[in-house]
Amino acid sequence: MNPRPPLPPFTEESAIKKVQAAEDAWNSRDPERVSLAYTEDTEWRNRSDFLNGRPAVVEFLTKKWQREQDYRLKKTLWAFTGNRIAVRFEYEWHDADGQWWRSHGNENWEFDENGYMARRYASINDQPITEAERKFRWERE
Repeated sequence: MNPRPPLPPFTEESAIKKVQAAEDAWNSRDPERVSLAYTEDTEWRNRSDFLNGRPAVVEFLTKKWQREQDYRLKKTLWAFTGNRIAVRFEYEWHDADGQWWRSHGNENWEFDENGYMARRYASINDQPITEAERKFRWERE
């Protein structure tokens, strides 16, 4: 596999770039594009879901973005060391009934030597909000 910079060990600057690249990819809402940042045998915990491998990531994200409509995400670097990054995030979306939600939490990431994410562990909480309480209103790509 071709290297996917920035590569570990991370500096503050390279960790911020890695976080921004992840934010940009997830905001595309393209499961295939997002999956390419992960190792072929990536290991995930997302809430109470446990996934292994890129095909499972694509399937999971496809269902996620069908359910979580008008999704908009912001990620912020929390900490980094060696080949690991911790991220704080918030995203907003609405369900099929039009109820808006703000989901927020933390992710722990571990990368291989080529810059692909081998492990992603996400803890997420959801909070119902009104449309007027939304913070993320940029135009969709």
